Amino acid sequence: MRRRTWISLVIALAVLGALALALYLRAKAPPEAARLLPESDAIVYVNLKPLRAATHFDQAQVSRSADLQRFIDQTGIVPERDLDAAAFALHRMDNPHGPNGPVAYSEVFVGRFDGRRLAQYLAGISSSQETYAGQTIYTIPVEGRQLRVAQLGYDMVAASNTPTPEQIHSILDRSRASAASSSGSSLLAARFHDVPLLAQAWGIGHIGLPFAHNGQISFLGLQLPVSSESDLVASIRWTTAVPLHGGSAELRVEEFTSDPLDAERTVNALNALLSIVRGIASAEPPRGPADVALRQVLDSATLQHHGDRALLHASATLDQLKAILSAHDPASAAVEPATSSNPATSK
Repeated sequence: MRRRTWISLVIALAVLGALALALYLRAKAPPEAARLLPESDAIVYVNLKPLRAATHFDQAQVSRSADLQRFIDQTGIVPERDLDAAAFALHRMDNPHGPNGPVAYSEVFVGRFDGRRLAQYLAGISSSQETYAGQTIYTIPVEGRQLRVAQLGYDMVAASNTPTPEQIHSILDRSRASAASSSGSSLLAARFHDVPLLAQAWGIGHIGLPFAHNGQISFLGLQLPVSSESDLVASIRWTTAVPLHGGSAELRVEEFTSDPLDAERTVNALNALLSIVRGIASAEPPRGPADVALRQVLDSATLQHHGDRALLHASATLDQLKAILSAHDPASAAVEPATSSNPATSK
């Protein structure tokens, strides 16, 4: 009897160990949407499910354009409610003054879609259609560019606005071959291991491309002392066991340089810029909760260099993020002028 008990215990521990290993490997593996993306200069991924569960942003009033409202009416897809995750590939364009500008995009969206209604909508606005790998690719003219869209399955849609169909074809090829059997693009294979475990949003590669001008990265009107050619890994991870419930969001941006001196120069330059920004912010009283929250986030920022890597780290609580985001909410911005212009309504 004792021997049977030990054998049962060993088997149970072995099963639990196998399950734990499988869960760990799954957590370490890139998301399927990212593995489907074609070769690119950068990749950005965001998981919206934990953010929606904590903030309920899908229930907030949203100001929508006429085109977006028409899309919702005809497809039944409400992005803030139905979109669970999105992966973007950034492609540098040889001609930055062309229709795509400096960067073109390929995307994979994961969520809950009505395939039949979506297909009808895409067919109605497309200028042409192509069948590739058993899937229909809809070509839609958008501001001088060609947006190609294909449904990969009941819960996944791909799109690309690159000049040629090569990128959307690559996504369909990877989807047909099963993303589970592939590590994805060469960039994903080379850099995903630097993304912190369980990060809800991350970017790898030349993720500063959309903000690049004359070889430098500009953000919020500030020119950062970081080249647009810099290889970066940026991530946001919630530090509590239950995502977004208490605790804080950890922002981490890591630059990979050619030698330690470059990393040290980057850290020194960013520290000087951060001191200037903090000084400007403290020179006048805060104008509201968003100002207070932004200053608190800036105060949490630290910069370090480890060998040939420069590391920026900052943190923000959920309340701080809500305050910052509410200041840029189009719906609230539209309501404020209306209420302030009518004293009776304001009261």
